[in-house]
Order: sequence, then structure tokens, then C-alpha cells
Amino acid sequence: MKKQVLALAIAAMLLAACGKKEEPVVAVPAPVAEAPAAAPAAPVNTEEKVLNIYNWADYIPEGMIAAFEQESGIKVNYNTFENNEALHAKLVAGNSGYDIVVPTAGFAKKQIEGDLYQAIDPSKIPNYKNLNPDFMAKIAGVDPENKHLVPWAWGFTTVGINKGKVEKALGDMPMPENAWDLVFDPKYSSKLKSCGIAYLDSPSEILPIALHYVGKPPYSSDPADFKLAGDMLGKVRKDIRLFSSTMIDDIAGGKACAFVGWSGDINIAADRVKENGSKDVIVPLLPTGGGLVFIDTMAIPKDAAHPNNAHLFMDFYLRAENAASMANEMNYPTGNVAALDLIKPEIKGNSTIFLDAENTARLIPTGGFTNEVSGVLNDTYNAFKRGK
Repeated sequence: MKKQVLALAIAAMLLAACGKKEEPVVAVPAPVAEAPAAAPAAPVNTEEKVLNIYNWADYIPEGMIAAFEQESGIKVNYNTFENNEALHAKLVAGNSGYDIVVPTAGFAKKQIEGDLYQAIDPSKIPNYKNLNPDFMAKIAGVDPENKHLVPWAWGFTTVGINKGKVEKALGDMPMPENAWDLVFDPKYSSKLKSCGIAYLDSPSEILPIALHYVGKPPYSSDPADFKLAGDMLGKVRKDIRLFSSTMIDDIAGGKACAFVGWSGDINIAADRVKENGSKDVIVPLLPTGGGLVFIDTMAIPKDAAHPNNAHLFMDFYLRAENAASMANEMNYPTGNVAALDLIKPEIKGNSTIFLDAENTARLIPTGGFTNEVSGVLNDTYNAFKRGK
């Protein structure tokens, strides 16, 4: 049977060869099931493996940069500045060379208005979800819709003291109810002059507090308000020993017994004093007159060369364990809710780090000065500092 079939097939082939040339038959493949669409490939980061960061001094946990470098293969160049004014000058000059800078949210207001930052892309920061929405709403007051700023840490500017030295200098005079009196009222400052008063060397830190102290809006735009604050500061100028840009070292080194400083820095200095075996007790106070809230934030300059690397670092920093290490090692609270369970009890229980509701309500809310009032702000501060 197979032979007969074969013979018939050969005969058919011969007949076809003798006839008209037939069009070739195109084989139609059998239908196959449609493959599911592939997920879009993650964008490839083609930037060079470099990240340039500009941050405040003494403001990052030990080993964090090395850990990021090891994980990412990105080399980090990490430099520090002394105050917001120094950072602002660098940004305004252009070509800063930095991919991440860390402005205080209130100060960043005019930088955002001046188009000095590029928008962040939350889709490149998966750990952005760890941030407290209420905390982000506070930042949105100076950064509408949270387009440019990612929180680093927060705290408050307050009065700190070397307890024993201040009590000795005051003698029979009791501590004031409002701790700002120690550094703003000549009745107290004249006595503390003997052991030293230090101010942060920053107009954007000192003037809002001074304005609030004299009963004016802390972020006023009225030159008359600045005149009133400047007159008040002028009365204590003779009692101020130091305008400090290295407050931790200056406190730990005993250069002052009363200081206007950041809560976290005062606590860091207190730890250093203990580690050095000193019996001095350094404490940040909780002024009933209010402490000045600050929220320090990460931002990407408009001309940053490595924005993708910047987003990678932001995501790394917002991991729960890294945000917790900021609080545990640097004494600054965090707006990262995922980190709270990882913070040491002694840190979480420190009332000068994580404030209770009553003291939180006393804080002066974060805000910022407009570009138009910056000249008045700086002129008032510089006249005070020069003693004019």
C-alpha cells in the first residue's frame, strides 16, 4: 500500500512538471497562544558612578556613606557647609557641582521660588512611602505639593546651658520661666557674660526667634519689625562672647555656658562631654516662649549632573533602618514612620528629642523669608553682629 501511494505521488509530480508553472504554496504556521506582554524593563542608569553631596557638618551617621558606596558602586564626594547662607551663595552662583544639597525647608522657600532646584521623581524613591503624611504637609507649606524637598531630619533651635556654670553665674537669681530671657534679656545676659554666651552664626536662625521674642511674626516682611528685633539684640550684644559655626565643638570645649543652638547639636555636645569624663551637665531647654522648628531636607540642584544617583541615595536614606540610625546616633528625630520601632528607647524617651504634645504646640512653625526681605534680614543681623 505504501508503495502504491509513493507511485501515485511521483506521477503527480511528473504531471505538474509538464504543465504550467504553479505558484509556490506558502505554508501557514499553526496558530500559537499569544505570549503575555513583558513587563517594561527598568530604565538603565547610564550616569557615571559619582554622587556629590553638600550637607551640614556632623550630620550623618558613621558608616552610612561607606554602606551606600559598597551597595551601589557609586563614589560619594561629601562636603559640608556652616549655614544656610553659605549654601545659598553656592547655589545662586551656579555650577555648584553638587547633586544633593541639604537646605532647611524654610530657607529653601526662596530657592524654590528662584527655580534653583529640579523636581524629584517619587517613582524613583520606593521608600518615599515611609514618610509621615502629616510631616510632609508641614513641608508643603514652603514646598507646594512636595515637589522638591525630601526630609533629612528635624529639630528646633533653642537655648542650651551648662547647668552648673549657669547656676553659679546667676547666683541667687532663679532661672527665668522663659529660657530665651537668658540670652535676650540684659538682666540675665549680663550675669552669664562671665561664663560666656554663644549664638549660632546665622541670620535665618537668630532673627525669627528675636522677632517672636518681641511679639512680632517670626517671618515678618515689615522692616519696622526688624528694627524692633535689632534694637532688642543690640542691648545684649556686649554680653555675647561668640558667634559660632562649630557649635558642638564650642560647647564641648567649654567656650560658653549658655548658647543658642540646635537641639540635636546640644545633645551631641552633651554626649561628648560625658565621654570625655567631665562632670558638666549640658542640656537643651524647652522654652515656654517657643523653640524655632527646622526641617532639613534633601534637594537636587537644577544643574545636578547625577540626578539618578541622587534619587538612589534618597531612597537608601529613607530605609527604615537608616532613618532610625539618624535618630539613634545623631539625636535628631525623624519624619520616617517606618523607623520609629527601630529607635532606641532612651532616644525616643528623651523629651528634648521627641517632644511631648505640650512642648510641640509651643514650637514656632517652620516658615521662610521672601527674597524681597532678605536684604533687611541680613542688614539687621550684620549690624547686630558688628555692634552697630
